[in-house]
Amino acid sequence: MTDGRRAALSRDEFLQWLMREGSSRYHDRHPYHTLMHRGELSADQLRQWVLNRYYYQTRIPVKDALIVSKSEDPQFRRLWLRRVQDHDGRNPGEGGLESWLRLARGVGLDVDEVRSCRSVLPEVRGACDSYVEFVRRATLLEAVASSLTELFAPDLMQRRVEAWQQHYPWVSAESLEYFRARMSHAAQDSKEGVEFVVTQATTYDLQQRCVLALITKADILWSMLDGVYQVYVGRDPSRRDHALGQGREHGWNDVETTA
Repeated sequence: MTDGRRAALSRDEFLQWLMREGSSRYHDRHPYHTLMHRGELSADQLRQWVLNRYYYQTRIPVKDALIVSKSEDPQFRRLWLRRVQDHDGRNPGEGGLESWLRLARGVGLDVDEVRSCRSVLPEVRGACDSYVEFVRRATLLEAVASSLTELFAPDLMQRRVEAWQQHYPWVSAESLEYFRARMSHAAQDSKEGVEFVVTQATTYDLQQRCVLALITKADILWSMLDGVYQVYVGRDPSRRDHALGQGREHGWNDVETTA
């Protein structure tokens, strides 16, 4: 249960809590990513990950636009709008979505089919849509906190580029530009997001809600990979329980989370 009487953690203690919970739940540990980084995915399994993940990419600027709409601060809105532009581009043919479509072409997918999202697995679509809905309902602080999975993205992108170059040399180096760009973008975005969260979460209750928002996002990312794994690898992944688990069904106050 959330204890409103508990004193707020120090900045460092709160940041350590976020890092501990986020890193232990981040989807770099998922069996699908493990197979990917070991070079043990078939070409089709790699393609299906790219195809399904594209739907998540399309949801990112939507959720970021929702976050912008929650703020009354022009400076915050200017800052966060950059994230929308990073994915949508300032002009046609630019931005992260276009980079992902170039990746899709590089692995041998039909770009129009990927862009249509017709072949996205229902489990993946549901997980992605649940993230947008979470951000829609959350407070500004909680919505920003949910984005802090970006703290762990640069290292994952680096490992991914190295693994693809080693194990999937049939994918051109130019096709991996999205991953390379995310190394710097995610580092900058997460730095800004962390600063906002640790500054605005001034009570233990708010700090706990930020941690739970981060756990929610990590759980969604994990669930997306579960859907792809179960269909294209063909056996249930050995996934661990997430701290939020049943809490999403009954409300956050039913979840015990401690620093």
